[in-house]
Amino acid sequence: MRTTPVVLVTGVAPEAMAAATIALQWDLPDAVVVQHRIDVGRSVLMRTVSDVSGVVEDERIDLEHACVSCAIREDIVPTLVRLAAAERWGAVVAQLPPGAEAQQVCRVAARDPRLRQVRIAGVVCAADGDRLADDLLGDELLCERGVHTAADDRRGVAEVGAAEVEYADAVAIAGTAEAAELELIRTLARPGALVSGSPGPTGGGASARARDGAGGDGAGGGLDARRLLAGIHDHAAAEAWVAQVRPGPLPAHVSGQVWRLDLRSDRPFHPDRLYAGIAGLGSGPRRSRGCFWLPTRSGVACAWDGAGGQLSIGVAEPWGPRRPFTRIVVTGMDDGRDDLAAAFRRCLLDDAELRRRGAYWEAAGDGFEAWLGDIHSPL
Repeated sequence: MRTTPVVLVTGVAPEAMAAATIALQWDLPDAVVVQHRIDVGRSVLMRTVSDVSGVVEDERIDLEHACVSCAIREDIVPTLVRLAAAERWGAVVAQLPPGAEAQQVCRVAARDPRLRQVRIAGVVCAADGDRLADDLLGDELLCERGVHTAADDRRGVAEVGAAEVEYADAVAIAGTAEAAELELIRTLARPGALVSGSPGPTGGGASARARDGAGGDGAGGGLDARRLLAGIHDHAAAEAWVAQVRPGPLPAHVSGQVWRLDLRSDRPFHPDRLYAGIAGLGSGPRRSRGCFWLPTRSGVACAWDGAGGQLSIGVAEPWGPRRPFTRIVVTGMDDGRDDLAAAFRRCLLDDAELRRRGAYWEAAGDGFEAWLGDIHSPL
């Protein structure tokens, strides 16, 4: 059975996404391009399919709920299967709706036998070089920019943009970017991911290429389209890099205008001090993600996911036989690094508390029920 390679294009900047898609189509004349857009107000999913001959399909699909999950389930994945099964094109370039994360599509492709004719060859995150710092660390909401994917979508641009960079196999930067912004991209991106673009006039000659030195003059701001088709997506590696619970070491970070803190401890947070200090830990122009535990909830790892002052916490997964730990990795460009490290230490149980109560507490409540559910509720 023939397997058709698929390149997914993601992003929060529609113009940059369109530029990357057009460049890929130009470099891959035997490919078919499918673009999906969501009209939230009308609950309509718009799908356009085209190749070098012109527009093949231009459809409007009514959705019961205008959201990314519905779009992926009801049309995006079935369309990929259908285009691959046609065996008419050598590859599929799929531009997802702005704000949609490729991880959902890749997870379906990895486990659903219906997608056996589809191979996710690469995930490209298209970014706007003129506003990289705002898109990755700013406090604007998707709905404020008009690229939200549901009526109740209150996600931050940075929350989504940073997650897309972290999951991508390649980052294509449209326009120019400052050296510090390129450093920010490389710090967030998975080790080995391709980063291509042009440094700005004050970039100091910084290279925008990946840490493994790969790049080229091909599609999507310097990405090599043929290399994408050969297959650079490693599903296991991508999932491991974006995992909320990750015990392994991080790659070395060379100090510059971008800093990274690996805040880690084998102690839990004190529920009261975390509740009082969570704004200090999760606010500001930074990207933070990881896991933590509370002595009142010793059986579960709690997820921490923040960017640009937007913070989400929830239950990630059971610890199982693993020893619990708290680890939040923070990336920023501001001058609040030392204050952040001190705030982290203050939230942890201290020696006296550990001697008096231990690391596992019996409690009826801890103040985090609204985010983590009842203490004794089943997962």
